[in-house]
Amino acid sequence: MCLGEHYGITQSVNYILYDSRAQQKYVESMFVALIGRRQDGHQYIEEAYKKGIRSFLISSKDSINTAWTDATFILVENSLKALHLLAKAHRSNYQLPVIAVTGSNGKTVTKEWLFQLLKDQYNICRSPKSYNSQIGVPFSIWNLNETHNLGIFEAGISAPNEMGSLEEMIQPSIGIFTNIGSAHAQNFDNRVAIIKEKLLLFYNCETLIYCKDHESIHHSILANKKLDKVKKVTWSVVADADLQITERKKEDGKTLITGTYNGFNHSIQIPFIDDASIEDAIHSWLTCLILKAPNYSIEQGMAQLSPIAMRLELKKGINGCTLINDTYNSDVTSLKIAITYLKQQQQHPKHTLIISDILQNSIRLNLLYQEVADLVKRNQIDRVIAIGPNISSQSALFYIPIECYKNTTDFLQHLTNESFQNEAILIKGARLFEFERITDRLQEKAHTTTLEINLNNLIDNFNYFKSILKPKTKLMVMVKAFSYGSGTHEIANILDYYRADYLAVAYTDEGISLRQQGIKLPIMVLNPEPASFDSLVRFNLEAEIFSLRLLKLFISHVKSLPKTETSQPKRIHLKLDTGMRRLGFEINELQEVVSLISSEPSIEVASIFSHLAASDENEKDDFTLEQFSRFNEMDAYLKSRLKSTYIRHILNSSGILRFPDQQFEMVRLGIGLYGVSNTEEHKKNLNPVHRLVAHISQIKQLKKGETVGYGRKGIMSQDGQTATVSIGYADGISRLLGNGNWKVAVNGQLVPTIGSICMDMLMIDITGIKANEGDEVVIFGPQNTIYQLSKAQHTIPYEILTDVGNRVKRVFYLE
Repeated sequence: MCLGEHYGITQSVNYILYDSRAQQKYVESMFVALIGRRQDGHQYIEEAYKKGIRSFLISSKDSINTAWTDATFILVENSLKALHLLAKAHRSNYQLPVIAVTGSNGKTVTKEWLFQLLKDQYNICRSPKSYNSQIGVPFSIWNLNETHNLGIFEAGISAPNEMGSLEEMIQPSIGIFTNIGSAHAQNFDNRVAIIKEKLLLFYNCETLIYCKDHESIHHSILANKKLDKVKKVTWSVVADADLQITERKKEDGKTLITGTYNGFNHSIQIPFIDDASIEDAIHSWLTCLILKAPNYSIEQGMAQLSPIAMRLELKKGINGCTLINDTYNSDVTSLKIAITYLKQQQQHPKHTLIISDILQNSIRLNLLYQEVADLVKRNQIDRVIAIGPNISSQSALFYIPIECYKNTTDFLQHLTNESFQNEAILIKGARLFEFERITDRLQEKAHTTTLEINLNNLIDNFNYFKSILKPKTKLMVMVKAFSYGSGTHEIANILDYYRADYLAVAYTDEGISLRQQGIKLPIMVLNPEPASFDSLVRFNLEAEIFSLRLLKLFISHVKSLPKTETSQPKRIHLKLDTGMRRLGFEINELQEVVSLISSEPSIEVASIFSHLAASDENEKDDFTLEQFSRFNEMDAYLKSRLKSTYIRHILNSSGILRFPDQQFEMVRLGIGLYGVSNTEEHKKNLNPVHRLVAHISQIKQLKKGETVGYGRKGIMSQDGQTATVSIGYADGISRLLGNGNWKVAVNGQLVPTIGSICMDMLMIDITGIKANEGDEVVIFGPQNTIYQLSKAQHTIPYEILTDVGNRVKRVFYLE
């Protein structure tokens, strides 16, 4: 199937994976060593073998280990293309209708709503979450088996020449083209080119569904000769179409949609009023009509459509717990993804799963829940709470006693404040079970203002920096100052999982907290105070030593330790001052430094490093080059006199991007991890991580000339509306931003502040826009960026992030 060469023994494979850390039945799995822009899977083959994987799809012959007599290798020219061939062959084994959904927006919602509408009539195989890429699609296809009688898969592209291979794998019979926007437009010549690429998905379809009101899509389809034999089924609000929409009536949070299809009037009501949801619902409606689903079933299903949470959220819970809220899918594949994230939460001694019945009506209950039980056992989940009659009836399959409840209400009636203590809790349930009620009870009640941290973007930024490093260059990540305001152990867990080499904190207390939260990576302490040396040594932290005084005090402390505590050398990092003029040894101090270190064999120099003063300023590159020169000079002196071998590092985030020839053995990543760069040319390669969100507390109608806030500084220039927002200077909002000096986003529109910033709130002028009390207000995000905010505040993005107050909730999410 893969057009490769076979080495080793013959084995049976039931699962494929490309992440050696993924939780799977390893002995039945094949590891696909993919080579990407930022990672090479061949580096992790040995790790995969140690976990029990014995089958490997590789593109490097050097990865074949002849000593592994129980292993099998398939050597191919390109492992991604081979994976596509494998998925194509697997898909060809099954003759069933398959729906493929593409478009700039609405793919995932349309797919999930079709599942909600059709799951009682079909056994559906669908893409997990948003698995629609060159990697996601083959892993989605692999889930197809003989029990399925309908497939629904997403297909997404980011560049030319991608959709053809997705079409060959999916082999759709029904296509849905949702809409066209600007996503990935930078990789195409124009919008027509994007449409043309997406249309490749439908060349062999029997039926293509789309909205005629998207004129660019409609004209491109009509002009494409390859689609002449494909039946086009359309809907429209303004033109003649197969499904002619005659009315859209929005009222009380619901929309009544009326239309004519095949000469008959039909109507549905959906629990949404936004235009995007209406469009997704009509695409789903027309698909159900084509599949001849009963009208009563369509109407009932449409009325019960549930919102699709596009992300997995991590929140603080009661009694020191961490909650992972994932009520997006209720299938085994998405459960595996969520449990992987649960196991990353090393800060808790206990991992708990709250799970509902899994609504896959075609799989025999004992087989379905045996797979769930195996997953729980393999991941060593400590506690399982099962909600629903089906999973409760299969409780004997689990290797640990599980707590069973009839329904969510039954569980909540038994829940007390002492039910959970210091646990990482994954809340994973079908929408029918209303698990949001559980999340609401278990989450820590706090200020509703939220700093959202997009972990997908953070991981992408991390991998971007890794991709521009030399293969053997280590990466130290700065998690000081609460990880730039983002949350220390939450970020550290991600960095540990994605294989950072070192962490750095400002003070010993921060390092101790990470150790207590289960972080085992090496940790450098930038400002170790002598009073904390005992704790620093006890928690296996490594001190930055920047002065003779500090070095002497640390040596004195080490000498005072019992011999049992000095069997392992105490590692230190020597800070050299090459021009920052803040902390660090001068070159004329190095002789004494060598003498002192040589006098105490229990001390080992782990690294020497320095700090660049102006790595992000092109006009000061001459000074930066001088710093490199001084660093090399000091390194040469120390290297010739110190007995131990050490690593060297001098580059910070900007330095990594601008001076690749100075990477030495390690670099230090700081603000760049969070998508911030002071270098314009590199901003396009980084993704913003943060979004600060508050809500409208109250709306007021004011007359021209009325004043707003303390000191009557805000004056209405016309009759209009103001909104009071639940955030103020106690949350980190500078008073410089009042009186129109900053604009926040309300329902996609930027509006100015009015009046002075108060301690706990601020006021905005919302005259002329639609807004309601409770609406979301984005303080900074995609429309009003942190760069613009720092400019308005006469500061830098570092200060903006670290100023966000502790009472602002941090919510971490994966999309």
